[in-house]
Amino acid sequence: MTTTSNEGAAAGATHLPVMLDEAVQGLRVRENGTYLDGTFGRGGHARAVLAQLGAAGKLLLMDRDPAAVAHARAEFGGDARVAIRHGNFADLAQWDATAQGLDGVLFDLGVSSPQLDEAQRGFSFRADAPLDMRMDTSSGISAAQFLADADEDAIAGVLWRYGEERMGRRIARAIGERRREAPIARTLELAELVERTLGRREGNKHPATRTFQALRMHVNGELDAVERGLRAAVERLNSGGRLVVISFHSLEDRAVKNFLRDESRQPPTRRGLPPPPPMALRLKTLGAAQLPGEKELSANPRARSAVLRVAEKL
Repeated sequence: MTTTSNEGAAAGATHLPVMLDEAVQGLRVRENGTYLDGTFGRGGHARAVLAQLGAAGKLLLMDRDPAAVAHARAEFGGDARVAIRHGNFADLAQWDATAQGLDGVLFDLGVSSPQLDEAQRGFSFRADAPLDMRMDTSSGISAAQFLADADEDAIAGVLWRYGEERMGRRIARAIGERRREAPIARTLELAELVERTLGRREGNKHPATRTFQALRMHVNGELDAVERGLRAAVERLNSGGRLVVISFHSLEDRAVKNFLRDESRQPPTRRGLPPPPPMALRLKTLGAAQLPGEKELSANPRARSAVLRVAEKL
């Protein structure tokens, strides 16, 4: 996506695809190939891939956000080369259109700029809105529902696991005390509660940044989706097919890095133990992790935390 944190989510920001050239080059698009963009967003990467496909090429588009799917259908629905599905990229192997094999898969992780900039989605603490945070507004529970129903230990655990919030227990206690009077239903209610609990800290970063990030990742099951989606992508890739993943958060990138390592290297030998049996490797990594260049960062500051990794199916 174009960003992953709630910082810089000012309304009216331009929606720029992050690391566009690097992603398309990583996919090594062939004009008659079949490619999947599992995180359509507003179609920046998809548009560039489609431009390189010939009449026999195929582009499969997925997104869990109904608004993104509606956008995809409005722009690409009339193109015979394009198929569109509303769903989580973690479930890509359940789409019959992927069964014939894929020559490339792209995942652009995190929350998109359109989701951040539309206040009513509840992702940002910079505007008052219902505390929702669901990428797929047609299913699942909202952040407000989670905070109303979960016990304080569960809330603190989420804040630590997904936000690395050291003050998670203090925040959870404050949430517990507040909801005895009334549930927290709005973004600014939560942001102001966290700010009163913690005070200003970490330079210009709002004290609620980690809390909002953690709740969003939990409500949307983002790390689980990454792990499932990576496995599904490798299963569906043809030999020589490329997997390109853009991450914005260290937890996401760590999951991607570890997966690619495990699929491309033999398990280590441990001192004093017999060597483990060799494994049939499924991937080879291509180059080191890539970061956005200065030119892109000056045009799109939201790209600053992006990390792109590329692997090829053996």
